[in-house]
Amino acid sequence: MRRPVIKAPLKYAPVKFAAALVSVAAVFAAATSCSPTPEATVSKTLKIVYQKSDSFTALDMVMQDAKKEFEASNSGVTVDLQPIQANDDDYGTKLALAQRSADTAPDVFYEDTFKVRSDVDAGYLLKLDSYLEKWDDWKSFNDAAKEAGRADDGGIYAVPLGTDTRAIWYNKSVLQKAGIPVPWQPKTWDEILTAARAIKASDPQVIPFTMYAGKGTGEGTVMQSFYELLYGTDSSLYDGDQKKWVVGSQGFRDSLAFLKTLYDEKLAVSPAEALDANVWKKVFGEWFPQGKLGATVEGSYSPSFWQKGGAYEWAGYEQEMGVAMFPTQKGQDPGGVSMSGGWTLAVGAKSKNPELAFSFLTTALNKKNALAFDVNNSQIAVRADVASDPGYLAANPFVKDVSELVKVTHYRPATADYPRISTAVQVATESVITGKQSPEEAAAEYDATVRKLVGEDKVLEK
Repeated sequence: MRRPVIKAPLKYAPVKFAAALVSVAAVFAAATSCSPTPEATVSKTLKIVYQKSDSFTALDMVMQDAKKEFEASNSGVTVDLQPIQANDDDYGTKLALAQRSADTAPDVFYEDTFKVRSDVDAGYLLKLDSYLEKWDDWKSFNDAAKEAGRADDGGIYAVPLGTDTRAIWYNKSVLQKAGIPVPWQPKTWDEILTAARAIKASDPQVIPFTMYAGKGTGEGTVMQSFYELLYGTDSSLYDGDQKKWVVGSQGFRDSLAFLKTLYDEKLAVSPAEALDANVWKKVFGEWFPQGKLGATVEGSYSPSFWQKGGAYEWAGYEQEMGVAMFPTQKGQDPGGVSMSGGWTLAVGAKSKNPELAFSFLTTALNKKNALAFDVNNSQIAVRADVASDPGYLAANPFVKDVSELVKVTHYRPATADYPRISTAVQVATESVITGKQSPEEAAAEYDATVRKLVGEDKVLEK
């Protein structure tokens, strides 16, 4: 910018006056040519990316409220909400594409816990430790939940919105018609099969007991199905102490064999329905409310679909539905299994306004907004002040039952390798339920895939 023209004083002006005038000119020139314009000082935009779907609007509601609250207290700042309409897997793919360029990368985004470490390795997440130290609310978060955002370097890169557990959800009327007393709590896998066969005998039109399988339902296949089985055996997916992936396990084969039995005996949905990525919509929106499904394994968030304002409102679901712990294979200790995951909010490593982005994150996750999200999405609270709130305790009639499952829960290995391992498990289940491979063949192919993916030094045979 051109400096302003200052006319010279009269030739015989006092020296002090001339010097003072030059000084004023210099200050004015510096102010006009070097300082940013008012617009540049206050006009900033934060890009917020998160998932939204017809059946998942709880986070969008929180983000809309957080946007109003944040813009009202930060003059000149625009919060640009960019919800991605997609299922979990497609959302992850679209988010990863956006992260590749600084022009499209978000300032704040919705991040699945199992992707935190791999996305930290990819350079997508900002380390938050120095910011969290100054945020008083961080003390209210459950210590175990905080670990969901921790990476291999020990730093925290994401803040949890809530957590969840998995349980057997069953229709009381369907079970009672089959002569099964309620409340129902199977103690072994065999007891599940016995109940499913009784339901089929009482009404061939009802789906007795279905569990997800195949690549179509993505993480739903492993979290709400295969891992419930595997972690109820004497095997596991990953040895945390040795930091190695387990291969060659009998528990892996037994878990595949259980799924094969369900599908071969037509106790579950058809293989074609299982491979439909949207089969869960029928579970929540049609089969349970219409009394066409006996039971399935699903998340603690299930009531969010049926409660008032949910995607599939169902008056009276509280009386019609029951919840049970998924049993271990033979009833061995600890007697049951659950899986936990959950989602977080993270700040993008490419954000041009990281402090402002973190400030928005704290607004979205303050007590008011966290309570709204946990209630509307039937989440298990990770903030102590939310967990003890009367509104939270009264919102979900099953909150006590599903919260108690935390004591038998497991978490997915939070490693950079995990997403590819998960896909290999999904492939194995699909091969078995479609009859392409036997449980032994599918397990052997899984083992070979794991060895190829991570190398012999990262596998453990047991």
